[in-house]
Amino acid sequence: MSFREKNILIIGASSGIGYALAELLQAEGANLFTASRRAPEGIVSTHITWDVNLPADGLFDQLPDALHGIVYAPGTINLRPFQRLSMAEFQQDFQVNVLGAVAAIQANLLRLRRANGASIVLFSTVAARTGMGFHASIATAKGAVEGLTVSLAAELAPLKIRCNAIAPSLTDTPLAGQLLASDEKREASAKRHPLGRVGTSHDMAAFAKLLLSDDGSWVTGQVIGIDGGMGKLK
Repeated sequence: MSFREKNILIIGASSGIGYALAELLQAEGANLFTASRRAPEGIVSTHITWDVNLPADGLFDQLPDALHGIVYAPGTINLRPFQRLSMAEFQQDFQVNVLGAVAAIQANLLRLRRANGASIVLFSTVAARTGMGFHASIATAKGAVEGLTVSLAAELAPLKIRCNAIAPSLTDTPLAGQLLASDEKREASAKRHPLGRVGTSHDMAAFAKLLLSDDGSWVTGQVIGIDGGMGKLK
């Protein structure tokens, strides 16, 4: 599963799953390129400062001619009753989770094509297919991510570009900090998972690494639940 001489772009590598993946790929010798509002500490990469709420025009011009992988890791957690969600909040969740990914992929599509075998990894959520109260905005946005995943997989397969999505349940990241802020909350969250614990950034990053690797070269168009069984088991 060697990544030496492979060029991988991770958007959202400054924390959480994106950072854990950057650590794994750095250890494998990948040529890393990162894009986020701040550079990831301790990661050797060519960094591009980008707020995914803003256009990406020209930002990726410094990247090499070929990219072997793009990972789009930014996300949101906006859990509120449906009637209290504003249109602006729906639009913000859609921008961060969907349109930012679209912008990054469109800007680098030719680079992916030149790799002659590339992988795109996106992130959904277990809530996109498993009904959960107070998840209307994020589930809507991540449902669009799943649609984007399968559409791109179909369109880009002739170009030897694969596209898959990982659908986590609650994962112990800075983004989920308030939901796991106490021992009681953490224990309650763990009990909701058939495997009896909350997911970690490493759980998600390890599977993303597989999807980027040659060992994942027969996988495309899939939305894969890495969720401790929450999405399928009772």
